[in-house]
Amino acid sequence: MSETPAVRRVQSDSSWEEDLGFARAVRAGDRVVVSGTMPVVKGVLQGDGDPYEQAKVAFGNAVGALAEFGLGAADVIRTRMYLTHARDVDAVGRAHKELFDAVRPAATLVVVSGFVDSRVLVEVELEAYAPAAQGAP
Repeated sequence: MSETPAVRRVQSDSSWEEDLGFARAVRAGDRVVVSGTMPVVKGVLQGDGDPYEQAKVAFGNAVGALAEFGLGAADVIRTRMYLTHARDVDAVGRAHKELFDAVRPAATLVVVSGFVDSRVLVEVELEAYAPAAQGAP
């Protein structure tokens, strides 16, 4: 994978990244974007049937990717939440609020028809602001 001084990529243990050819997170200048992140740890779905638990795990995985750049939840400026059921809005919103209430990033929440794994109820994406001195390569 080619790197430039202004762009840095990190991978996780997800086989999807290798199979599809993408990075878990990419830093370009002062912006870090985290790819769609599911509630999976070491290849095992967490919180089967529980949208709140799935959201907590997915956000935890995504924030973990930010840690590779020296960033955390406080640096998040945008979140995106994808749900398979509108009935799960409150549960996922509660998980979001617990993590980001003090930060108040811009947020989008949409209902989608489904994910590759039908047991997944939630997938999330993050964007963070990384001042030049923070997490620079």
